[in-house]
Amino acid sequence: MSLVVDFVERDVAVGPLTLASGEVLDDVVQRVVRYGCAPERDGSNVVLAPHALTGSARVLDWWTGLFGADALFDPARWCIVGVNVLGGSYGSTGPPSLAPDGKRWGPRFPVLTVADIVEAQRRALRTVGIERLAVVIGGSLGGFQALQWAHAHPDRVDHAIVVGAFDHLRAQGIAQNGAARDAIRLDPAFHGGWYEEQPREGLRLARAIATLTYKSEALFETRFRNRPDRNGGDPARVLDDRFDVEGYLLHQGDRFADRIDANSYRTLTRAMDLFDLRGKERPAGASRLTFVGIAGDQLYPPDYVWQCAGRWAEAGWDAAYRHQHSQHGHDAFLAEAGNLVRLLRDAVTHGNVGEWPRSA
Repeated sequence: MSLVVDFVERDVAVGPLTLASGEVLDDVVQRVVRYGCAPERDGSNVVLAPHALTGSARVLDWWTGLFGADALFDPARWCIVGVNVLGGSYGSTGPPSLAPDGKRWGPRFPVLTVADIVEAQRRALRTVGIERLAVVIGGSLGGFQALQWAHAHPDRVDHAIVVGAFDHLRAQGIAQNGAARDAIRLDPAFHGGWYEEQPREGLRLARAIATLTYKSEALFETRFRNRPDRNGGDPARVLDDRFDVEGYLLHQGDRFADRIDANSYRTLTRAMDLFDLRGKERPAGASRLTFVGIAGDQLYPPDYVWQCAGRWAEAGWDAAYRHQHSQHGHDAFLAEAGNLVRLLRDAVTHGNVGEWPRSA
């Protein structure tokens, strides 16, 4: 058994990276975090958790229940790895970083794809001595990355778990991302992407647009109904006073504006728009795939996830579908991690036996 380490965080230089667009990013850096055991040489104890749109490399900060002491992935048994995405806001090369001319990239940062993000991760992990992965698990944008890992590097990934995502972003999701980006762009504080301070009004609205897809209608109705804002006001008398659900969206927008760079948000949502692995050939030595659809998910409806699992199974992959029941909608993979653990525990330990086909 490898020695146990508590926590390691470092910036890993991976050199120049040629992107899918043909542009070259020089001096790419990836922020890498490792918890728990040192990695085995064969990768048999390594789990990579690519994060969603606003996450970070610090997996235990945002996916508790799935990762942590006595959780599905316990650092006493697993080497848990997180990497801040290329284009992100938490240490890896992205729009807030300095470009070769010594000025921040800002709106000049090139268009990225999920394939670019995964390639930067692969190079960073190789640099720190990790060549193979027992498990790659992610939700939403993290699920895109998990599937990209399996498709691009099937000889390096034993099991990819794709939660609340499938093999492309449907037109509805692209439209929602576009509206959110426009909300940021049209904020007078955006200044064409050369802002000195965050364009908070645009970010608040962008987050509101996104949150309408992250939560289910059932959850909104249960929590808020048509009650006035709990912080005061009377929307029946004053047009600009809020209902409770509007106050919730404002609160989430304020938190969001403190967490992510506006240009990073625009860059990463475009990477999501461009993701499409439909019709790709099955490589030799394919990884095992587990897809998880979430009840009430308005961004990645579970029927689409189920159909995706079917496509990949028909293409020859060992692909299975599992269904997470929840009122939370898309956010359930974070909000109800305990339910996800119960759903996935035997898939992690015993495989996909008996899991396909299953209706959504």
